[in-house]
Amino acid sequence: MNDGFRKWRRSFRYAYEGIKYALDTQRNMKFHFCVAFLVLLAALFFQLPKTDILFILLAVTLMIVTELINTAVEKTVDLAMPDRHPLAKIAKDVAAASVLVSAGFAVIVGMIVFYEPIDVLLRRSRLDETQISAGTIWVLLALVVLTVIVIETRFSDKGKLVRPSLLTAIAFAIATVMAIFVSQTIVALLAYTMAVIIFVMLYDKKTRPFPALFLGALIGVAVTILAFSCLNML
Repeated sequence: MNDGFRKWRRSFRYAYEGIKYALDTQRNMKFHFCVAFLVLLAALFFQLPKTDILFILLAVTLMIVTELINTAVEKTVDLAMPDRHPLAKIAKDVAAASVLVSAGFAVIVGMIVFYEPIDVLLRRSRLDETQISAGTIWVLLALVVLTVIVIETRFSDKGKLVRPSLLTAIAFAIATVMAIFVSQTIVALLAYTMAVIIFVMLYDKKTRPFPALFLGALIGVAVTILAFSCLNML
C-alpha cells in the first residue's frame, strides 16, 4: 500500500517537473498557458454553457499535450542525433506539425464558441449614431502613442522594467475603433485577428517579451474605449 503510494507520488513529481521544465524553457509553452488563462477568463466573463466550456478545455488540453510531446521529441532527437540529419529534421517537423494541427483546432473552437457572445457585446457597445471625424481617429492614435511613451519613460525605471510594445498598442487600438463603428461583427473579428497576428509575429521574432506585447495591446484597447466613452458623454 505504502509502496504503491510512493510510486504514485514519485510519478506525479516527475510529471510536475516535466511541466515545470517546459514552462521554464519553452517560449511557446509560456504563450499557450497565458492564452489558455485569458480564454478561460473570457469563458467565465461571457458565462458560456457547459458544453462550450468542455470544448474549450478540450482544445486547451490538446494544445498543451501536443506541445509537451513536441518538447519531448525534440530533446530525444537532440540526445540521439546531436549532428544534423534528415531523419532528425523529419521527426522534429512532424512533432511540430502536431502542435500546428492542435492550434488550428483551438482557433476554430474559439471562433465558434465566442462568436455569438462577442457579437452581442459589440452590438450593445456599438456607437452607430456618433459621428467621428478622421482627425479624431488620428488624435486617438497619437494619444495611444503618448501613453506608451509616458509609461516607458516615467514608470519603467528608464525603460528597463516595463516597456509596452508600441506596435501592438496601435494595432489593437485600430481594431477596437473598427469594432466600435463597423456594423458587421465579422469585420471587427477580422480586425482583431490581424492585431493578434501582429502580436504573434512580434513574439515569434523575439523582439519583445510577452508581457511587453500584452501590456501594449491592453493599453491600445483601454485608451480607445476610455476615449470614446468620454466622447459619448459629451
